[in-house]
Amino acid sequence: MSYQKRAAIYEWPGAKLGLALGLAGLASLGAAPRALPPPDFTGLYRPVPDRLQPATRREGDSLRIFINQPAPAPGSAGPRLRLTGWATFEAKQPLWQQVRAARPYPGAGPAAPVQVLTAAVAASQLAPGTVLQVSLAKPSLSNQATTADQDPATTAWLRLTPELLARPFVLLDSAGLVLAHPYLNEGENVAVAAFGLAQPVRWRRYPTGTPALPPFTDPRSQPAAPRTLAMRDSSAAPSTTNNLLRLPGQGLYALKVGGAGGEPVRTLPLLVVPASFPGQRTAPEVIEPLLYLTTAAERQAMLKAPDPKRALDRFWLDAAGGDQARGRDLIRRYYSRVTTANELFTGHKAGWLTDRGLLYVVLGPPQSVRRLADGSERWHYDQAGRQGEAVAFTFRPRPSTLAPDNYELARRPEYEMLWYAAVEQWRRTTTAR
Repeated sequence: MSYQKRAAIYEWPGAKLGLALGLAGLASLGAAPRALPPPDFTGLYRPVPDRLQPATRREGDSLRIFINQPAPAPGSAGPRLRLTGWATFEAKQPLWQQVRAARPYPGAGPAAPVQVLTAAVAASQLAPGTVLQVSLAKPSLSNQATTADQDPATTAWLRLTPELLARPFVLLDSAGLVLAHPYLNEGENVAVAAFGLAQPVRWRRYPTGTPALPPFTDPRSQPAAPRTLAMRDSSAAPSTTNNLLRLPGQGLYALKVGGAGGEPVRTLPLLVVPASFPGQRTAPEVIEPLLYLTTAAERQAMLKAPDPKRALDRFWLDAAGGDQARGRDLIRRYYSRVTTANELFTGHKAGWLTDRGLLYVVLGPPQSVRRLADGSERWHYDQAGRQGEAVAFTFRPRPSTLAPDNYELARRPEYEMLWYAAVEQWRRTTTAR
């Protein structure tokens, strides 16, 4: 049963009056709910052209939610947001639910094809460690489950960390839209839109992360990682919130916001990526993601070839046994996975470089995804084993200041043979997964 159906079972009695009741309209749930199976989050990891990516900002006793949405037609009602609180991703019943009208953010151009819409929820309802489900709901059916919880175009899930609940600013791009993802394309500007008193904004730049290791690697056999990152450079003078900020180049930035009027300084990481990101355009951008399928010598040979593009085509043509149509299909499938991994998992480094991106690119999207109460994700593949058996992979949260959404794969030696078989299937077969 989907989470939307689960939520509908526990719809609070005053849902139809939610807009009139405002923030005070949250109600307790009925007694003795029946147990429901845990949800499957697989659908949220499929590629979609317009993913719902809410951002948040603390405003006094409320948490304001921001989304980018197409402007409604003149005279028509705007969308509503169905907000549902859950104790964990696997909770048997919601803590509360309400439907809120999404209003245009002040200053948004009324004629713009895409606008920033906002809604607020009482911060007293949002305990750290709980989960907030944000879904689009049709205005005419606000008391019914109208969208599937597995549709990433209409539903998003936010784990409510103390930092997220307290952060009094949100990032906007140069068009005034919410920067919903944790990266900025090189050459673009960003504004730190603060609530309340304008705050100083400084930044520090660090090198980006290294590629994920194969899933069978013993972490104990690897050199110890440095406890701190070596800073490359920093801002010489502060700018202020609500002004456009131009960052000087690619890298991982720590934006330092606050310090005026007793406001604490808060750090928000932001990755500056190539202009073509999340896609790939230049020869290095296309050859580098072959790291999971090739040796360093093979990649260097392609990069140093007189025509790197032709060398890359030759690699895929060889993998396809000389069949050009099959080679084009392999290219399309592999790089579409790289792009989707960038969209889904980018944080302190590009998504394809992360542990989850590693599996997504080589093995493809999992057949089932569970999000456990401790924050872990468990990915299930029905036929990923060397003999076609089912295999599960577990990702544990390993957050840090510069990587708040980092997940680490629990690596096991028994993954070695299935991993090499998956790589070889890309390189030497006509049916890559």
